[in-house]
Amino acid sequence: WRIMSKLLLIESPGKLRKLKQILGQDWDVKASMGHIRELANDGIDALGFDLGADSIECRYVPRDERSKKVLTELRQAVKRADTVFIATDPDREGETIGWHLQQELKLRNARRVTYTEITPQAVQQAIAHPRTLDANLVAAGRARDCLDKLVGYRGSRHLVWKLNNGAKSMGRVQSAALHILCQRETEIREFVPQNYWSVWSDYGTFKAFYRAQPKPRKVPAANATAASAESVDDTGEPKASVESDRVTAQAEADRLVAIARSHPHHVLSVEGKVTHQSPPPPLTTSTLQQAAGAKLKFSPDKTMKVAQTLYEAGLITYMRTDSVMLSDSFCQATRQYLEQHDPDNVPQRSTRHRSAKNAQEAHEAIRPTDINRHPDQLSLGVDESALYSLIWHRTIATQCAPARLRKTRVVTQSAAIYWEARGQVVEFLGYAKYWNNLSADSLLPDLQQGQSLDLKQAGADAKQTQPPPRYTEPKLVQVMERKGVGRPSTYAPTIKTLKDRGYAELVKGKLQPTELGMDLDTALSKLLPDLITPEFTAQMEADLDAIAQGQKSWEAYLIGWNQSYFQPALEKAVRSLNSVLSSLSPHRPAGGLAIATNTPTSTPTPTQASPRTQTGKATGKSSGKATGKATGKATAEKVSAKRMTAGNSTKRRVIEPSPNASVNTTPSAPAKTASIPQITESLCPVCQAYLEQHPYVKDGQPKVMLRCSIPAHRAGKCKEVAFFQSRGEFWSPKYGVLTQ
Repeated sequence: WRIMSKLLLIESPGKLRKLKQILGQDWDVKASMGHIRELANDGIDALGFDLGADSIECRYVPRDERSKKVLTELRQAVKRADTVFIATDPDREGETIGWHLQQELKLRNARRVTYTEITPQAVQQAIAHPRTLDANLVAAGRARDCLDKLVGYRGSRHLVWKLNNGAKSMGRVQSAALHILCQRETEIREFVPQNYWSVWSDYGTFKAFYRAQPKPRKVPAANATAASAESVDDTGEPKASVESDRVTAQAEADRLVAIARSHPHHVLSVEGKVTHQSPPPPLTTSTLQQAAGAKLKFSPDKTMKVAQTLYEAGLITYMRTDSVMLSDSFCQATRQYLEQHDPDNVPQRSTRHRSAKNAQEAHEAIRPTDINRHPDQLSLGVDESALYSLIWHRTIATQCAPARLRKTRVVTQSAAIYWEARGQVVEFLGYAKYWNNLSADSLLPDLQQGQSLDLKQAGADAKQTQPPPRYTEPKLVQVMERKGVGRPSTYAPTIKTLKDRGYAELVKGKLQPTELGMDLDTALSKLLPDLITPEFTAQMEADLDAIAQGQKSWEAYLIGWNQSYFQPALEKAVRSLNSVLSSLSPHRPAGGLAIATNTPTSTPTPTQASPRTQTGKATGKSSGKATGKATGKATAEKVSAKRMTAGNSTKRRVIEPSPNASVNTTPSAPAKTASIPQITESLCPVCQAYLEQHPYVKDGQPKVMLRCSIPAHRAGKCKEVAFFQSRGEFWSPKYGVLTQ
């Protein structure tokens, strides 16, 4: 007799200790460290997959040396196990990672389990009810990977690099998000301010503003429940200041002030009602990033990293969700907490919230795993403590009684001129005791209809209309969600990519596109105008949702999308590239594929990398950007005719130095001193990235060599790739001559 060995495969090593405590000694728990495989960088444009007439052939390889080592360890663990459970994260990407594990480890009877909180009850419940991998979710995940690489690699290789402005990549979600920023920036730059005046009358105890007509205000009936429209939203955007109806001429403003000063004032009407404002909904990925940005000044990327730590510690539920649903058992536990600690805040009936129309609602909203675990009782790091407290307070607020507000509206009159004042007093905080998003109190005195008023002062403030504000990071997340650009997993990595690529930067807390970002967006607006619009991107997300629901074949969708739209659109864009180049920024440098001198010296490579890092920390998912290893091939014909393989007899294509190459001719310059490298159309024989020209000086003479264009590869697997120029051709001691 022997103890049955059970193996649980997870993504992040951060969960190992907690899960081993829950499962006990009979279990072995191993982490894949995030993604273990990715599409190879081979084939046409290094896509790693071939689009056939009715099927797609994907070639997957381990991501790197670390992944190979992890796979070796996992294979040994599988051999020791009687039963294997796949417990990757409970979303589409987690399902896809589970499929890769199943394929790579050759698991025939793997059991798929999911849980949204790392607690004994949730984990044991999941283990007791395993299922098979969801083929539809896997299909959607594979479709997203191929779609993003197709757009990112081909768009970057055939269009973005040839813009010659330092831009490195484009992407399905990345470029749509950049377009949102650039559209707002264009509105700001084209905005023409106009003068206006805000006219007011001050009665000492309150101030009223000019109204052209005393418009009746729709006040909810007594005890009605108001929506949260009048509260500050999760982005923390300030509400507009109180003003009069706009007066566009100073003469008219002076006339109104003169009437106010020369005529008596009296109360025309007084309206007052009590309204109830509902609690806000529970947190989703989007609103968590918005609220943490507004209240804690966290970037979306930081928010997700800290939330990942809290999730792995078993303190919160899974942090990638678009659902506002809370389980009945949790709602009941929260109600019991309120009954014990804040009985006045127990509602007669809890508020129910609706998720967005395109929400997947695969699992609950983000909440504490135990509402009785008060933030003050935990010993956490500063960031973790702040974010947990935010989640705890927001969650309990959702289960509280509405806030009770007494709203007042007073209309006064002088001659034929009307003035209005509004007031609000919070009579009962309700949910706002835990999550205060209410406007500040504005108390009006007790007034009666017909009552005379003493005017203390009247005046007109000269103002100017303001351009629309730039987006904060939380606001951009909100806009992306509302427009359907990306999904909860993509918001944070997309914004991070825009900053890392130099397409946008934070200026006084606002995201502002750089000139490079504006230049790229202008080009893409002319080259691929449909692809970067939010509506087009949202439709692609809807198609991926349909695949996840089993309503579409992922291969048929991708093949059809490429044939009917992307390939023709890309070919048209390539044909119009020269005319677009001539219409862009006047500071653009001339010549070939050289990188502009005001850009980093790294090679402008498309990337298509996983958001789940090799440490296993889930820092965000695919953002539709081109990320990862730099590759791409010239054309299908060149690749098929001149496929490079190792060996001295290898046929190579000769790439002469560009006439625009800048070579340092200073005799005393060190050998490594060189100008910005230029990208050639020859391929590295090891990794298939482009070779770059590397000017250097030897014995006082300027020379040029060709080397791999990826710095990280030059320090590793491609360190021996070096083609030296001699007698009009390039040759390598290891790989032979580059020939036509």
